[in-house]
Amino acid sequence: MPVEISRPTKRVLAMAASTWLSCAPLWGQGPAVKPPAAKHAPAAAPDVSTKASNAPVAPALTQEDISVFLDGFMPQQIEQADIAGAVVAIVKDGHLLFSRGYGYSDYGKKVPVSAENTLFRPGSISKLFTWTSVMQLVEQGKLQLDRDVNDYLDFKLPATFGKPTTLRDIMTHRPGLEETIKNLFEASDKDLRPLAEYLPAHLPNQIFPPGTIPAYSNYATTVAAYIVQRVSGQAFEEYVEQHIFQPLNMNHATFRQPLPENLKASMSNGYTRASQGAKPFENIEVAPAGSLSASAESMSHFMIAHLQNGHYGDGEILKPETAIQMYARQDGWPATMNAQALGFYEETRNGHRIIGHGGDTEYFHSDLHLIPDTNLGFFVSYNSAGRNDVSPREVLFQKFLDRYFPFSVPNDPTLSTAAEDAKQVVGWYDVSRGFKTNILSVLTLLGEAKIVVDKKDNTIFIDDTFKNPNGVPKHFRVIGPMLFRDVDGQDKLAFVKDANGHFICYIDFPFMVFQKIENPLNQTIFNYVILGFSLGVIALTLLFWPVSAILRWHYGKPLTLDPRSKRIRLILRVICALDLVFVITFAIAFSSLEKLGGLGPHGDFWLHLIQVVGVLGAIGSLYAILAAVVTWSEKQPWVWYRVWNVLLAFACVGFFWFAYHWHMFNFNLRY
Repeated sequence: MPVEISRPTKRVLAMAASTWLSCAPLWGQGPAVKPPAAKHAPAAAPDVSTKASNAPVAPALTQEDISVFLDGFMPQQIEQADIAGAVVAIVKDGHLLFSRGYGYSDYGKKVPVSAENTLFRPGSISKLFTWTSVMQLVEQGKLQLDRDVNDYLDFKLPATFGKPTTLRDIMTHRPGLEETIKNLFEASDKDLRPLAEYLPAHLPNQIFPPGTIPAYSNYATTVAAYIVQRVSGQAFEEYVEQHIFQPLNMNHATFRQPLPENLKASMSNGYTRASQGAKPFENIEVAPAGSLSASAESMSHFMIAHLQNGHYGDGEILKPETAIQMYARQDGWPATMNAQALGFYEETRNGHRIIGHGGDTEYFHSDLHLIPDTNLGFFVSYNSAGRNDVSPREVLFQKFLDRYFPFSVPNDPTLSTAAEDAKQVVGWYDVSRGFKTNILSVLTLLGEAKIVVDKKDNTIFIDDTFKNPNGVPKHFRVIGPMLFRDVDGQDKLAFVKDANGHFICYIDFPFMVFQKIENPLNQTIFNYVILGFSLGVIALTLLFWPVSAILRWHYGKPLTLDPRSKRIRLILRVICALDLVFVITFAIAFSSLEKLGGLGPHGDFWLHLIQVVGVLGAIGSLYAILAAVVTWSEKQPWVWYRVWNVLLAFACVGFFWFAYHWHMFNFNLRY
């Protein structure tokens, strides 16, 4: 459940069907629960204080007006984006104000979505249940947020930087762990392994000191759930059922895989696009990080409980003081930017501090937003990715806010240092959430982002990473010291230098950052030049082999090389073939992220075989150098033959460097 940016998100990341009919109105009224007296902690929320005096008057936030608004917006959105179905739930002041399904849970059979009964997969919103479970045990004194998590585990998280990892680090996505996706999804529920087996076998490297750089981690969340399991003495899914689902009357919610028999018929299909047919149920190995299946109505109970500091009706999942602690902004982020709470992350929109979480599986895409100062919660889930470049759920929520919480962005002046500030931050950046030391490191290269300055107005933009709904890249102007804001909206970028003097770019999603790439050997252009030159020469060498043979035959010109030169020529072409086989098979093996989980241990043999081919090609680089020296020292009738062998030697060495530098020869297949 990689989170969109998409977070993101590859970021991220990110991250409608034809002729839709919205389903019949499915109104639901939650229990009339009065919020407790306890209030949320007054956590600092950046840029929420200025609202234009001429802002339009908002329509009343009523069931009737929301119905008119969403019934006009949602069917059109899902149809245009080729999405099968969606569901929306809105809670206010302890009640379910609005819930409705749109489109179909089974597009082929035209089964309408029910907000009450249809199960969606909220992806990483599942993590909020894990974090709530952790806070319950903190409340009971069984866990401590700032204690070394290895004290609770039967295996050890690395302390690579000489500093222990704590639950606070994990809940703020700062355990410093490298991304890992091996076995993230499994083809069958029979392939799912217990957490006690999965976690030690997939332990990633620690690439940042804990408590420093945010780098979103499904693995670390699963570690937290395993701690809950060990300390409570209950399997995680049983713990959540007893301590969260039951007190909140969440009767259409489960972490279990496969689904319990009484819920199977309620499960929505998942789709890439509605027009492309239904996909199989996704079996998620890191279940506490993303395996939740729940109806919108059940999710509304969860939102109400958190908006009321842990209370829903007569049920209690957290004491008010624990809930307030959970929602508080944590240290470590620039004061001008959103920060992590404990599990929840901040979103600042339309003058309000919002806490929430997004979630993505391969097919389901969801968001949960809580606005504590208005006691409002908003949940949306789509059962298809659709075909839009811009996140449909992001557009929906912003439209909702603009309607009911109208806001004008403060007209802060552009600083006089705009040109100099923009000049300082331009360059290549990579995201902290990624692969740095394992076999998938090359994907980090492919995901690098470039910050560019528009010299016309000294704004900056990040190539194709952040876009407006019209698909045009967002431009950011300087409004504070190294603080940039979207010229057409509210998104912000803040640049802070680390201990080494290198820029870190903080974005609106606080669970990851972009780090400026100072080493030119890691920058995209340099690597593309090396790889392009190397593969170009290697491929042309193989292509010219049969072509030259055909031309010689056609013109009756035999190959005038002595036996040793012919042997060298043949071996060089074998080396070229090995290099091409390696890169092609490697690309096929990792052509799409959704297949990576499926490779799992079953694919290790084939990956090792591919790596062996690559190593043989790399060894061949030494032979290519020797062949170039030998060829140049001999008197050959054609000087271009000698020149080409020199070029080929450089190409083989360049390709070897690229594969080695990006860890493609790493035989430790923890990725």
